[in-house]
Amino acid sequence: MTPHYEKGRYEKGPVEVADQVWAYLQPDGGWGWSNAGLVLGGDSALLVDTLFDLRLTDDMLRAFKKLTPAAEHIGTVVNTHANGDHCFGNSLLRGAEIVSSRASAQEMIDLPPARLADLMKAAPSLGPTGEFLQRIFGPFSFDGIELLPPTRTFDGRLDLHIGDRPVSLIEVGPAHTRGDVVVHLPAESVVFTGDILFHGGHPIVWAGPVANWITACERVLELGPTTIVPGHGPLAEASAVEALRGYFEWLTQEARIRYDAGMSALDAARDIQLGDYAGWSEGERLAVNVQALYRDFGATGQDDPLALMAMMSSSLPS
Repeated sequence: MTPHYEKGRYEKGPVEVADQVWAYLQPDGGWGWSNAGLVLGGDSALLVDTLFDLRLTDDMLRAFKKLTPAAEHIGTVVNTHANGDHCFGNSLLRGAEIVSSRASAQEMIDLPPARLADLMKAAPSLGPTGEFLQRIFGPFSFDGIELLPPTRTFDGRLDLHIGDRPVSLIEVGPAHTRGDVVVHLPAESVVFTGDILFHGGHPIVWAGPVANWITACERVLELGPTTIVPGHGPLAEASAVEALRGYFEWLTQEARIRYDAGMSALDAARDIQLGDYAGWSEGERLAVNVQALYRDFGATGQDDPLALMAMMSSSLPS
């Protein structure tokens, strides 16, 4: 089916990508500005991801309700992974079945909204790292968010029906996080990738290994999607997934050269010339991605989120 969106359009709000299927886009797609989606089947509705705080999630739900009465009664929510910008709004969907991979449900416990709220309160005393946190997360409010955890989990694959519409949840992590899931609508040739695809920006490897992320890209391509709703950035086609796979293959080679030469991960990240990827946003994430590759190569390395934030703030040009 021909998508209903205009190629290249990237504005905040819902965009119909197939009959009764909408993406919800949040420019500019950088830190915290994630995408989501709504899938209808008859009178049934499935929401793909909530947003980073309650205000943003409420805005999204109101926008969907203007489009269709079915959005008043969303029965299923899928969290594609455990990062807060894809699940912190869950509490506005009480009564819905909330679905995630088992690994994602476990990971959500590790960085609850209250911990992030406390971290942001402490940010002014954290020097350059705190300044970085305030820049990337300052637009969001984490106070008073109660994380509503998944009520149903699965491993590997879960096939659902929303009305008479088949929807497949396919676990492709660990990659970006421990339990990444993509949402496939086979009849419409649409895939919601969660953060397996950052379109136009550098990805960030919180979990890895990077080889798994390359495999995840290949699994998305095997689905043959016509339309891809990325976790961040504008609507995409298969070429965007191919480009991300190429990025990780290139970065693996570049990082390996510097690892074998005895460079630190941070020095390696500063030394790598981005070339074809120089136009991608959030370049500071390169430091975390190189650190992840160093772990894959056998090095011991930091994986605490705050330490990784400090690493990124150190990698930024002064």
